[in-house]
Amino acid sequence: MLEKKSIEYEKAVLIGVMNQHQNEDKVKEYLDELEFLTYTAGGEVEKRFVQRIDVPNPKTYIGSGKMEEVRQFVKENEIGSVIFDDELSPAQQNNIEKLLRCKVLDRTSLILDIFAQRAKTSYARTQVELAQYEYLLPRLTGLWTHLERQRGGIGMRGPGETEIETDRRIVRDRIALLKKKLAKIDRQMETQRGNRGSLVRVALVGYTNVGKSTLMNVISKSDVFAENKLFATLDTTVRKVVLGNLPFLLSDTVGFIRKLPTQLVESFKSTLDEVREADLLLHVVDISHPNFEEHIDSVNQILDEIDSSDKPCIMVFNKIDQYTPETIDEDDLVTERTTAHFTLEDWKKTYFNKLGDKALFISALNKENMDEFRKRVYDAVRDIHVTRFPYNNFLYPEHLDEY
Repeated sequence: MLEKKSIEYEKAVLIGVMNQHQNEDKVKEYLDELEFLTYTAGGEVEKRFVQRIDVPNPKTYIGSGKMEEVRQFVKENEIGSVIFDDELSPAQQNNIEKLLRCKVLDRTSLILDIFAQRAKTSYARTQVELAQYEYLLPRLTGLWTHLERQRGGIGMRGPGETEIETDRRIVRDRIALLKKKLAKIDRQMETQRGNRGSLVRVALVGYTNVGKSTLMNVISKSDVFAENKLFATLDTTVRKVVLGNLPFLLSDTVGFIRKLPTQLVESFKSTLDEVREADLLLHVVDISHPNFEEHIDSVNQILDEIDSSDKPCIMVFNKIDQYTPETIDEDDLVTERTTAHFTLEDWKKTYFNKLGDKALFISALNKENMDEFRKRVYDAVRDIHVTRFPYNNFLYPEHLDEY
């Protein structure tokens, strides 16, 4: 009987910096997220390096002493990838690669690599390819040295290896061709959205890995791919949902993340059109994450960038089954109570005071409070539908007992 082959993860180290904008706690949080991104891409983090530096070194981003420390560790432990939390300039990336003699990635290229893995449809692959080419264009010199080694793993799922023989002009031509292709698909998708008729459109939005796809599956009784990894969903999924006797369209969109590469925001414009054209947003939040309020701010910032911040929105706080507040001993008179010590009831009071009936607390996985969720969504969709079709009020029962 053949033994099942275990998954081999590529060894990686992470590098972050502390400065006036990022204190020690903030850097730890960013590196935690970067480690999750690395795991999603197929890597295993062996060590983290953090340096306090106010102004990044223009040649190597971090100082020469810290770089030598990293170089020794990379050499002694056969590290495959060194990943920086912040975006590197083409010159910095090239210089660091020459010193470390291994793959050097930043957060942007790592996210692009994950998107390259996750893209399933022709449309998504075209979007990712465009973003990759735009990111790689100023880095062609460094890219050639990558591809000469012809090694696989994290960061190597590029648009192809033809860059070895090509030059910037050909790459620019490819970018122009991809943009034309996307523009054509965008027109087709716009026609498809127009053909959906006058149904109310509801979009699930939120930070990556907050449970949007799991919630989508519960509401629409569908089988959208869901996994405890970042960017499990890349292609927008639209399903027709009926609550009571009220039909509407529900779309599951790509998750947002802090420091989202501008290339991806631009390339995935059409995917985000599902959010722009939605009548109602369900902003899903992972309340079990210690920094979920910062995630809310990040999502709101991107919604503002795509002119969707003024849409009707219900905040859906998911994963209440996993929420565990920090505890303080009753005899501890020194420790100051912060939001980290809030109970679930404390958070409910906080957001009920802020948002009123626009806040919900659920567990999509365990289907907790789903009846309240369905009732609230039904009422919100009904209000939009009644406004749009004022003469069809007779369609709606006063009490929604079954969904």
